[in-house]
Amino acid sequence: MSDLQKRSSNSGALSTLVTVFFFWGFIAAGNGVFIPFCKHYFQLDQFQSQLIDFAFYLAYYLGALVLYIIATVFGKDLVARWGFKNSIVYGLIFSALGAMVMILAVNANTFSGMLAGLFTVALGFSLQQTAANPFATMLGSPETGAHRITLGGGINSFGTAIGPIVVALALFGTTIAKDDQINSLGLDKVTILYACVGALFLLAAGLFFFSKKLPAGKYDTQSESSPKALIALLVMTAFMIAVFVPIFRSYMVVSTDPNILESIQMDRFRWLVIGLVLIVGTLLASLFSAGKNTKGWGAMQYPQLILGMLAIFTYVGVEVTIQSNMGALLEQPAFGAYTSSQVAPFISIYWGSLMIGRWTGSLKIFDPRGSLKTLLLFVVPVVAFAVVLGVNSIAQNDIKPFYGYIVCIVIQAIAFYATQDKPAKTLTVFSLLGAAFMLIGIFTTGQVATYAFLSGGLFCSIMWPCIFALSIAGLGKYTAQGSAFLVMMILGGAIIPPLQGKLADLKSIGIHQSYWVPVVGFAYLAWFGFSAKRILQKQGIDYDATIGAGH
Repeated sequence: MSDLQKRSSNSGALSTLVTVFFFWGFIAAGNGVFIPFCKHYFQLDQFQSQLIDFAFYLAYYLGALVLYIIATVFGKDLVARWGFKNSIVYGLIFSALGAMVMILAVNANTFSGMLAGLFTVALGFSLQQTAANPFATMLGSPETGAHRITLGGGINSFGTAIGPIVVALALFGTTIAKDDQINSLGLDKVTILYACVGALFLLAAGLFFFSKKLPAGKYDTQSESSPKALIALLVMTAFMIAVFVPIFRSYMVVSTDPNILESIQMDRFRWLVIGLVLIVGTLLASLFSAGKNTKGWGAMQYPQLILGMLAIFTYVGVEVTIQSNMGALLEQPAFGAYTSSQVAPFISIYWGSLMIGRWTGSLKIFDPRGSLKTLLLFVVPVVAFAVVLGVNSIAQNDIKPFYGYIVCIVIQAIAFYATQDKPAKTLTVFSLLGAAFMLIGIFTTGQVATYAFLSGGLFCSIMWPCIFALSIAGLGKYTAQGSAFLVMMILGGAIIPPLQGKLADLKSIGIHQSYWVPVVGFAYLAWFGFSAKRILQKQGIDYDATIGAGH
């Protein structure tokens, strides 16, 4: 990789690379509007609508798993062999193929086919993400590699902020459509949307392929042996197949008998809980087994990595489920009785909250000192909030209901100041705040509760780098393998949202009380932040003291 390392400054190449970061955020956040649209059009229940997230995030897991299996069995890392540049090109082409599948499914008027299209789009994203993150670290000096990933995260967050607005405009022609407009909607708008998205994927692929600024990014690597880890992941995959086959079969059942429907609802709930228990159980069993004999476990011999895999699983699940179920929540009279076309600004504010947190967490790139740093900790989030409101204002959304949200942003800024850029402390404090605000949302209604649930985006915003940094600390030669395992655990976005959706469908619980799911998730993340630091200290690593701001 000497050709990469010689490039101490490659802003042109980096500006090309970060376009894929934008795509990931744009499409993922747009699903928050797409879910209530499909729920209305196909007359789905809340669980069925969450299959959109299931298909999308499952693809990340399976894509990363296939690459790991190939590397383990054949001893060849495909991304290393193709090079980072070509891997991103192939990923973009695959995502364009997914857009084509989506268009065909729309013309066939089949929801299952649309899930297949989203799955294919996300498979391409999985390959792109596997290549883009290490590529960013190598487009310049190693010392500033993490800063370039942070920049990519900021671009990703901008995509998440405008994605819901653009998707709403594409589907409804406005973000404030009335009920009669929604009832007359057809799927032709989805065709146009994904035709444009597919064209953008191909345009980006061409931009990467013909760019002379981007190096090939090929490198030689020897895959570290980890047969026991491979078996554990295959067992976990088999468990998921066994669990979700009956769930999908129940989706095909057509009945108007309320007793049959209630029975199906309970069966789905049981299978979802069993699936979650089996996934968590497999990881904990691996932790116990590796603790007794580390041979053959590869990166999973380290407890911080396995617990970090569960933390990434939980974090992604929490981040996605809060917004994926928000459309159904806002339809309730106690939360404003909004229509499916009117939730876009709320989804935009939620994802914009992640942008606010990531922009604030990126301040270390510029190395401000003393009073200037303190000032920026409060000024930057306000500026970022103004950008999010500006986007919604341009889209002709009423932004007055969101002015009071500035209180939540100030609380986040105070938390940034108190945690002093330390990953373990930051993760613990932000997780506790996330849990507290979810509880406020559960025990209140109206604007206060809405603000509380929206603030989940603020407190999720910096969790990925914190968890990632704590999980791979001390892994040595297994660092790359550990990173791949962590990417697989984006799987949480496929499992946790449908589980909350299923709880929401149960009459005894409902959509409002289903938000106990993110409360439990934040509680585990707080525990991981507290425990990971102590696990690392036992290994002789004082992470907060040696690394500092892992944002």
